[in-house]
Amino acid sequence: MRLSRYFLPVLKETPAEAQIVSHRLMLRAGMIKQASAGIYSWLPLGFKVLRKIEDIVHEEQARAGHLAMLMPTIQSADLWRESGRYDAYGDEMLRITDRGGRDMLFTPTAEELITDIFRAHVGSYKDLPLTLYQIQWKFRDEIRPRFGVMRGREFLMKDGYNFDLTKEDALHAYNRHLVSYLRTYERMGLQAIPMRADSGPIGGDNTHEFLVLAETGESEVFYDSEITDLTFGDREIDYSDKAQCQAVLEEFTSRYARTDETHDEAEFAKVPEARRRTARGIEVGQIFYFGTKYSDALGATVTDREGNRLPVHMGSHGIGVSRLLGAIIEASHDDKGIIWPEGVTPFHAGIVNLKQGDSEADAACEVLYDSLKALGLDPLYDDRNERAGGKFATMDLIGLPWRITVGPRGLKNGVVELTSRRTGESEEMAPEQAIQRIAKIYGTSQA
Repeated sequence: MRLSRYFLPVLKETPAEAQIVSHRLMLRAGMIKQASAGIYSWLPLGFKVLRKIEDIVHEEQARAGHLAMLMPTIQSADLWRESGRYDAYGDEMLRITDRGGRDMLFTPTAEELITDIFRAHVGSYKDLPLTLYQIQWKFRDEIRPRFGVMRGREFLMKDGYNFDLTKEDALHAYNRHLVSYLRTYERMGLQAIPMRADSGPIGGDNTHEFLVLAETGESEVFYDSEITDLTFGDREIDYSDKAQCQAVLEEFTSRYARTDETHDEAEFAKVPEARRRTARGIEVGQIFYFGTKYSDALGATVTDREGNRLPVHMGSHGIGVSRLLGAIIEASHDDKGIIWPEGVTPFHAGIVNLKQGDSEADAACEVLYDSLKALGLDPLYDDRNERAGGKFATMDLIGLPWRITVGPRGLKNGVVELTSRRTGESEEMAPEQAIQRIAKIYGTSQA
């Protein structure tokens, strides 16, 4: 993409309403624009990153054997009355009435609707196990929406639901989701720690939240510092292997890590003092096992091998897709702007032409641009007739991981400058070497 043809309304000043880093930088980088309190329009740069995050979530859900679908944002209140949650959910639920006088609601979560779909179409143990999920917009009428996309009223969320014949099978689904989430977050450049949590209005006894450590986190967290040394890495997992998934769960949850809601001071005291940590965390996902709570209430049953009719065991599993974008920025930025991890960057590299209109510089930039595109990469070429300082400031603000700087002086020596946004280190090299380096970083190869 050529920056001269892109819609990137960057701001020089920080809007007064922005209280935390991610909100400030998303507004300044032209990623979002507030439409009303807690509701945002996603502009091209923000939408591009949002789709990168969504794609990773889809890929890891497919790897785990889960099936994508899509449910409506507007639900009938009748299902929620049937489950007993319509009145219990609270004022966060946006309740509406359609022109026929029917009570409706804007989806905050979809346990009732997915259970209704299941009970209408599944009747035998032979159809189990089954896990369905969607990535869909949700609405929760926060009393004080704040912090941009971190605590908005409208948000994009992955919500998945498993249906299993037995508790043992459902707990395997729980473990399978924990493993897939660990891989998902690491692909986005995040370390998300699974912490024992409170189930809230979803219900159930087994639940873990995934939290990213950040100074601006809303939750106070308590953990054993050893847990921050754990990485999922590139290990291969057979998601159908219960023992393997259980082993990963135990590895990542055996050390103390809890939110303030479930913190146990006596248990925390058993952690060696040198390893006890207190910090702030941003919730980016949660998994639940709630047994037959919804299947009992809504009559979601199947016949077992003996012909007995049994309620299915269920769980739900959420990832805050739009919230993740803010969490990544909170965890990865400096005083100049965003620093995108390679896995979610909106563009793979930026090309800065120091002297637009110079025939040699223009030609070299075109070669770099076309060569990267030919490799299947997505560069952003700043071809504007602007001062070099302004171009560098824009690149630093929007946070592309790599920048290739092209100028007449360097070209006389046959080199361009490749700069890492994360470290700030620069290296001069031939344009062909810069292309090869970027291709290697992103796992592509030259034709």
